[in-house]
Amino acid sequence: MKILLISPTSGGIGGIAQHVDGLSQFLTGAGHEVDILSSANTFTIPIKRLKNPSFMFSSFLKTKFKKGNDIAHAHHIIAALAMKNFSCKKILSIHGVYSKNIDQLYGKTISNISKKYEKMALNLVDAITVNSKEGYDYYTKMGFNVVQIPNAIDLNIIPKKSTKQFKNQLIFAGRLSKEKGIEILLETASQLPNNYHLLIAGSGPLEEKVRKLSDEKTNLHYLGYQSKQNMLSLIRGSDLLIQPSLEEGISSTLLEAMACGTCVLGSDIEGISEVIENNKTGLLVEPNNSDELLNKILYLLPKKEKRLSMANEGLERVKKYDWKIVGKLYLNFYESLLNKSI
Repeated sequence: MKILLISPTSGGIGGIAQHVDGLSQFLTGAGHEVDILSSANTFTIPIKRLKNPSFMFSSFLKTKFKKGNDIAHAHHIIAALAMKNFSCKKILSIHGVYSKNIDQLYGKTISNISKKYEKMALNLVDAITVNSKEGYDYYTKMGFNVVQIPNAIDLNIIPKKSTKQFKNQLIFAGRLSKEKGIEILLETASQLPNNYHLLIAGSGPLEEKVRKLSDEKTNLHYLGYQSKQNMLSLIRGSDLLIQPSLEEGISSTLLEAMACGTCVLGSDIEGISEVIENNKTGLLVEPNNSDELLNKILYLLPKKEKRLSMANEGLERVKKYDWKIVGKLYLNFYESLLNKSI
């Protein structure tokens, strides 16, 4: 098969970029021809709120000249407009729930506008995939036929090296933005005991808030962007990974933490609770509640045996999210679509 993957992001530790990279490697390894259209090779305006819209229009223009694909597979609603130029089978994968994510970031007015574009984008394609039950329920209720295929990680890249800088080491790794719960995390960090050290790895629009508090608190350490291997080593060396998201699909970061044998503490929202079984493979906390997040940290961190027990359960659970398994789900889905046209 000749497959074109379209994504507004590339590289970095973002979930969509990692997913597209992992899918590309799996498909290439299975003998298929893969091309990627992303912000790495397509014009974008590097200004907040303009990067995605500029990718949407430039990718639309660029795909006018891309022919001969069997499958065009867009990741993110923003990438869907480019599909209008294709006569091949078209798939849109939605990571999370697009309009809910926009609502978290920009409020109701822009969210209402985004819903109109979202519906138009969904009508451009032959098939829709989502990575969570929340996404499946949401888009099914809109009247679309949806297939749920989870996020995946490559278990072979999990390092044996661990980077432990402090005795009581907590870590957050990901985009520094509102929907990831950064503001709640910072409220919690301001109340942490001095001997509990929180590492924050990543970049994003709330970076200055993180820097400011890290300058004030000696036990808050802002690490900035980290390479994949560095980040995984830091996660592996930590006692607890915290993911206080307000909106999330199946999180690659949570899967990687489980694969690293690190205990996880995440918000009790649909995407995260699909991965974390409370008190078995990790601990869930009420979203948008800094006091409860702090209390759960204070409760869990001293309980080494409980953390290790949940981490071991997580190691078993995460095996079904390996690319060797999830990649085959995508291949089977591609083949079923192509067979429908025969």
